[in-house]
Amino acid sequence: MIRGLAVVVPAHQEELLLGDCLGSVGAALDASGIPLGERHVVVVADACTDRTAAVARAAGAHVVPADHRNVGAARRTGAVHALRLVGRTDLDAVWLAVTDADTLVPRHWIAEQLRHARDCDAVVGTVAVRNWSARGPGAGQRFERVYPRDRGGTHPHVHGANLGVRASAYCDVGGFPPLPCSEDLALVTALEAAGYRVRRPLDPAVTTSARPDPRARGGFGDYLTRTLGAGVRPGPTLPRA
Repeated sequence: MIRGLAVVVPAHQEELLLGDCLGSVGAALDASGIPLGERHVVVVADACTDRTAAVARAAGAHVVPADHRNVGAARRTGAVHALRLVGRTDLDAVWLAVTDADTLVPRHWIAEQLRHARDCDAVVGTVAVRNWSARGPGAGQRFERVYPRDRGGTHPHVHGANLGVRASAYCDVGGFPPLPCSEDLALVTALEAAGYRVRRPLDPAVTTSARPDPRARGGFGDYLTRTLGAGVRPGPTLPRA
């Protein structure tokens, strides 16, 4: 049974979107059934010169300043800090969830991960995009054609924006590697290779941005650019980092 919980959010220059993300995370924590003193939110303010840290503190999150400029290292740093906050020696009873600063999680996000945690060690979910306007006409339809969601009630994707893992399993395989991208895939691959039970439910999906200036090169934003190609509208919709 899970008794301690932490959500880790890496953030680089995310003052515009982080507040909404943390609001959604807070609602999911309230619905999780985990007592207030046993749940934590950790924001890794990675190479930030804007108000990212201030926004996180205003939302009640623990802020870890860093200068990695690397999403894998930021997730890893956040997980280390989160485990210290939870402070339990029984890591089988601790759950680590991760998402991204430009992402909104549904209210049942944590509760569903914990339901799966009764008989699995990690939960890997899907993503949806809440606003396609920055990507031009027809972008949403093109995305749906190249992003399979249902393969017999499961899916093939791995997203750091929608992932949860038992702390004992996480630590056993060495955690997130400090990679500039695909650190989420590396973690899940290591978990599966070690024989841990990984579940890939279709629900709950998180919703993320389709901005054309993604923070993590090689991540989901770049995936959209590769798959949607010339559909990107000219000009950024948010200030560049």
